Amino acid sequence: MSLTRTAPRWRRREGLRALLWLSPWLTGFAVFFLYPLLATVYFSFHRYDLFTLEFIGLDNYRYLLRDPRALVAIQNTLWLVVFMVPVQLVFALGLAQLVTRLKAGAGFFRTVFYLPSLVPLVAGTVSFVFLLNPATGPLNQALRLIGVSGPDWFGDPAWSKPSLTLLGMWGIGNVMVIFLAALLDVPRHLYEAAEIDGAGAWRCFRSITLPLISPVLMFSAVTGVIYALQYFTQAMIAARVASGSTDSPGTTFVPGYPEMSTLTLPQWLFYAGFRDYSMGYACVLALLLFAASMAFTLVLLRRFRGLDEEGGLR
Repeated sequence: MSLTRTAPRWRRREGLRALLWLSPWLTGFAVFFLYPLLATVYFSFHRYDLFTLEFIGLDNYRYLLRDPRALVAIQNTLWLVVFMVPVQLVFALGLAQLVTRLKAGAGFFRTVFYLPSLVPLVAGTVSFVFLLNPATGPLNQALRLIGVSGPDWFGDPAWSKPSLTLLGMWGIGNVMVIFLAALLDVPRHLYEAAEIDGAGAWRCFRSITLPLISPVLMFSAVTGVIYALQYFTQAMIAARVASGSTDSPGTTFVPGYPEMSTLTLPQWLFYAGFRDYSMGYACVLALLLFAASMAFTLVLLRRFRGLDEEGGLR
């Protein structure tokens, strides 16, 4: 009888002890994630300008469907996710493969490739815009020497997003270092055995390298997609510098130069919330970003789970 009475009491004591150890995480989760999420959902049904709060139902959501700037921002953000992130991952993996194959000077090139990622975002973006200046930039001047007329990189809507992609490739050193560590962790004897069996470089990469570095590749892809969905600073600074805009009295800079080609969803969220003071509508945009991050993350997790023994995707 005593054992049956003390068993529930022991389980309750263990449960309370577990909650005690989990309490720091639970508190942080409730304060920094759950409450902001619920507050964002609540304000999305209101017209809120930091002073007045008025319930308007689904009007903010309806406005999202007919807001032309929001639709353009969504398209630009999806372009960055679909094109910029894969290009950055392939480029970083290629650099890591190159460094692992160097017989001498690997440490020097590893440092050279990593250093750009340490440059502050604003300073790096401003420098890159001047580097790609269509009139005085070193790149276009070098192209003129071989008879090629360089484009207006950040002034042409057709080239603005590829220019941002080049900027992202220039600062990809942190991802390159992660890939480098993963590649160096692959057992060498697997490559030796594959070469004895007659496997070529592509077969070794597909059947050995890809499956073994797939967790690192998945991590880099997920973080890259989330970073692209939050893309703000580089696009804003590049548009401001390329357009020659200043914050002089009486002027207001609208992001997206040229012709809204660099307008991303986080920029429009910031503009709606802190320039138009439409906090309710900004909350709708924030929820859209959250839903997109969750959707892309789930798709990537499901996709990388399909890496089979041959290194291919099911």
